[in-house]
This record gives sequence, structure tokens and C-alpha cells, in this order.
Amino acid sequence: MSQQTMPVHAPQANTRVEGPPHRRGLALAIIVTCQLMLILDATVMNVALPRIQSGLHFTPTSLAWVMNAYTLTFGGLLLLGGRAGDIFGRRRLFVGGIVVFTLASLFGGFATTAAWLIAARILQGVGAAMAGPSTIALITTTFTEARERIRALALLSAIASGGFAIGLILGGLLTELASWRWVLFINVPFGLAAAFLAPRFVREPERHPARLDLGGAVLGSAGIAALVYGFIRAAADGWSDGLTLGCLAGGVLLLGVFVTVEARTKQPLMPLRLFAHRDRATGYLAFLLGPAAMMSMFFFLTQFLQDVRGFGALATGFAFLPMAAGMFGMTRIVPHALPRFGPRPLAVAGVTIMLSGLVWLTQLTPDSGYWSSLFGPMVLMGVGGGLSFVPLTPTIMGSVPPRDAGAAGGVLQTMQQTGATLGLAVLVTVFGTAYRHAGGPGGGTAALVTGMTTAFTVAAVIAVGALLNAFFFRGTRKQPA
Repeated sequence: MSQQTMPVHAPQANTRVEGPPHRRGLALAIIVTCQLMLILDATVMNVALPRIQSGLHFTPTSLAWVMNAYTLTFGGLLLLGGRAGDIFGRRRLFVGGIVVFTLASLFGGFATTAAWLIAARILQGVGAAMAGPSTIALITTTFTEARERIRALALLSAIASGGFAIGLILGGLLTELASWRWVLFINVPFGLAAAFLAPRFVREPERHPARLDLGGAVLGSAGIAALVYGFIRAAADGWSDGLTLGCLAGGVLLLGVFVTVEARTKQPLMPLRLFAHRDRATGYLAFLLGPAAMMSMFFFLTQFLQDVRGFGALATGFAFLPMAAGMFGMTRIVPHALPRFGPRPLAVAGVTIMLSGLVWLTQLTPDSGYWSSLFGPMVLMGVGGGLSFVPLTPTIMGSVPPRDAGAAGGVLQTMQQTGATLGLAVLVTVFGTAYRHAGGPGGGTAALVTGMTTAFTVAAVIAVGALLNAFFFRGTRKQPA
């Protein structure tokens, strides 16, 4: 792969600031708020789905596309959004993405048909893919001192991971007190504020004139979209479905061609040198395996609380508060511990704690109460997830050359989205098989819980893979350049 077009290690000092002097604290608040807004929309709709179905007359099979339309578009375009930010300007793409996302949220909030809402969710995914990778890249260029950068990236990572739980809490609150439409309308004031403030307080890093790798963009986006769609379809129709297998095989083939093209192009969409660094490559795999294991908790426990224990939307949302609190609590520890101990002990300890929470959940029964059987696993998953996920973003981004920051952020979020989608597809299929063997609908809540505990068992196996991967981090951390 040729690297002759630009120097690999562009100095941080050359970053250009446009407009009035920026305030880093306010810039961080703007970036983190936008990241939270993008992540929330992956789960904020979950609790509102029953009311959306009745309000817009979705069929049971089409209702899943309220979630999948966003995930598919977001995941499929992340690599393109990351590299486009490096070339055309990260702040420019960040602001543009937030504007598209905000307008799509407003458009979706007024939806009167199922097709209208799904179209709005697709537009939200486009905006999120434009803005998402730039959030990470903008932090790496705004915070140039190593410890400040680690603290800022740790906070962003906690927001990205804990945002799934916050989405359930916020979705339950808005659905219960107002309407499902407010899970979309709530984005509008925050999005408009961010679009107005970002050009004034977030610096625009130096752009690197280059040609956008359109061939790689088509291959990479099509390959990821095919895989994500295949995983989504597998969750609904099983792994023996012909179209499912065709999408998965086509996605793997397209990504194989994509890697070949990227290795030969002078200005690739995804520089393969990003995977040459040991800690960075291990961190990317951790972002694939961790969400794959953890997403089962959000999906199945939401159903357990509502369908088995009879919780309402608001109570279900607040049931996840201990997990979110544990996740954010780690943001106070990781910035101090990461430079001293390195990522390996934090990741090993975090995944071990998370694994213990998943094993605990395999013991659920229809009579399990919240405080006796769910509160403990929630705390363990929050603390373990925080310890294992929060260090990943600083570890991955700490050694990335500034000109590749957007691409590195796009790969990071692509791994996270693909891991969550793959994990959920596998675990829903496992759940369905165990549920049918336990008696299906005729088995009542006992069959339902049997399917869930079987899925948690497989999630624990995935977490074991994440634990083994954590040992590949280097024993001591090299300070970021």
C-alpha cells in the first residue's frame, strides 16, 4: 500500500483554528451531547415500540424496521463518513450531519404512516454516519495534552456505551409522560443548539486535500450493509433462510474485495495501517465482541421486565439506571488508571466483571425479583462495561496520526455497530430455538425465560472470547504521541 501522498505523522501543532478562540470545555460538551444524541436513537425507540405499532399500524414483522432502518444506514455509511470528514473537514461534516439528523428527527416526529417513519429513520442514520466518526476525531485534535485527551475520550466512550441504557430510561420517561413522538422531538432543540454552537467553539482541524476513494466507499458501504441486513434478517427468519445466507456471503465477498482495493489504492477509505498497531487492533476486536455480548441484556431484560414482571415503560427505563451509573462512574477512574496501568488490566478486570453479570442472569426464573436477581447483574454489567469499554477509545485513538483520525473513528464505530447487530442476531436466534423447544407460546412465561437464559449463556461464551482478546493488549501503555 502506498503512503507517498502525505506524511503519516502530521504534527498536532499544525492544526489550524478558525474563528474565535475555542473553549475546550464547551467544545467537549457540544461533542459529547451530540454523540449521546446519536447513540440514544439506537435504543430510545425500544420502549416506545408498542405505542408506535398501534399508532401507525405497523405489522409485527415490519415494526422491527423502526430500529433496523437506523442501524443499517448508520452502520453501512460509517466508514464513508469517517474518511469524508478527514478530507472535506471534520467540523463541517459534523455540523452537516447534526443538521440532517435533527431535521430527520423533526420529520419523523410528525409521521402519520409507517413508511413515513421508516424514511425518517433512514435519514437519521445518514446524519449519524456523517457526524459520528467526526466526534472522536474532533476530540483528538481539540485536546492535544495526553492526560486531557484520555479524560475526554474516556468520557466520550462512556457516553457511547452507557447511552444504550440512557436511551431506555429516556424512552420510557418520554413515552409514559408525553408521547412516543417526543423520543424524536427531543433531538430537535439539542441538535439546533449544537449546529449553532459548534462553528463558534469547536476548532476545525487542518484538512488534507485528497481524492475520496469512491470505489472503496461503494464496496465498503455495500459490504457492511449486506452483513448488517443479513444479521437483521437472521434474527427474524433464522440462519437457514436463503436470502440471509446470500446477504452474509455477499457481504463477506464484498468486504474481501474492499480490503484488496484498499491495500492497492494510494488514498484509501480505510487505511490498513490502522490495524498494524497491536493495541489498536485488539481494541477494534474488543469493540466487536463486547457489544455482541452486552446487547442481549438490553433486549431481553426489557422484555423480561415488561412481559414477565409487568413493569411499565417508565419503570423499565429506570430499572437500567444502576447500569448507567456504574458505566459513568468508571469515567472518574479510567483517566487516572489508564496511563499508569495500561489497557490490559482494565480490560481483563472489566470483562471478567461483565462476564460474572451475564452468568448471574443465566439463573433467572419467572419468579425472579428485580432487587434479588436483576439489580446485582445491572451493577456488574455497568462497572464491567465501563472498565472494559471506556479505555478502548483512548487506546485506539491515542496513536492515530491526525490525518487518519476520522477514518479511525469510523472503523471504531463500525465495529461497535456491527458487533451489536451480529450479537443480537445470534442471540435472538438462540432465544427462538430454546423458546420453541421449551414449549413456545404454550409454555407461558417459563418458556420465555428459558429462551432468555439460554441466550445469556451464549452471551457469556462471547464474553469469554472478549476476555481472551483482552490479554493481547500490551502489558504497559505507551503514552500517546
